[in-house]
Amino acid sequence: MFVSIVKRGWFAVLITVIAVLALIFYDSVPYTWVVPGLIILLFIGLIVTIITARNDKLGAQSLRLSQLASHFNRRFMGNSTLSIFAIIDSLFSMENQQVWEWARGCEMTRRVFDSWSENFAARVESDLQNRRFMAFLKTHINELWAMNNHYYEFVEQFTEIAERLEVPKNAIEHYRKFMEEYNIFVQNFREAINELRLVARTQLEAPSVKLAHEIPEKKPKLSKDSKLTA
Repeated sequence: MFVSIVKRGWFAVLITVIAVLALIFYDSVPYTWVVPGLIILLFIGLIVTIITARNDKLGAQSLRLSQLASHFNRRFMGNSTLSIFAIIDSLFSMENQQVWEWARGCEMTRRVFDSWSENFAARVESDLQNRRFMAFLKTHINELWAMNNHYYEFVEQFTEIAERLEVPKNAIEHYRKFMEEYNIFVQNFREAINELRLVARTQLEAPSVKLAHEIPEKKPKLSKDSKLTA
C-alpha cells in the first residue's frame, strides 16, 4: 500500500509538505512564490496520473489480448479436436471427389496456419514478458484480427458444404461443439476491441469479427406417395 501511495500520490504528498513548510516558515517564504509552485506541481501531478492510468489500461488490454492469442492457438489450432481443420478431416468419409480435393487443400493450409498461430502466440507472450507489448499492441491486435478472419473463411466454407450436401452426422455434431466455444472467443475478442478503442487509436470494428452460424437441420424429403396429416 505504501508503494502504491508513493507511485500514484507523490505529487499530493509533495504539495502538502510544501504547504506545511510554508506555514512554518511564514515569515521567510513569501506566498507569491509558494502558490504558483503548488499550482504547477498540481498540474504536473494530474498529467502524470492521467498518463499512468492510460498505461495501466493498455497493460490490462495487452494481457487480455495475449490470453486471447494463447486461447486461439491452443483451442482452435494444432491437434485440438475443436479445430475447424479437424472437422474438415471428417469429410474424407464422403464419396465426393470435389469435397476430397477441397479437404486436401485445407490440410496443406492447416500447416501454414499452425506455424503462423504458434509463432504469433509465442511473440505476444515474449513481448508481454519483456514489457514491449504496448509498443506493438496495434500490430498484434491487427494480426490476430487478420488471422481470425482467414480462419473464419474455412468455417464459412464448411458450413456452405454442410448446407448443400449430406455430410456425416458426427461432423455436424463436432461443428456445433466448435461453434459454441468459438463464438465465446469471438465475443471476448469483440469486447477487447471495443475496450481498446477507448485508450488507443485502432481502426478495427467489433462486428468485423464474425460469429460462426448454426447449420440448419435438413428436413427429410417426402416421396410422392407420402401423405401429410394436419
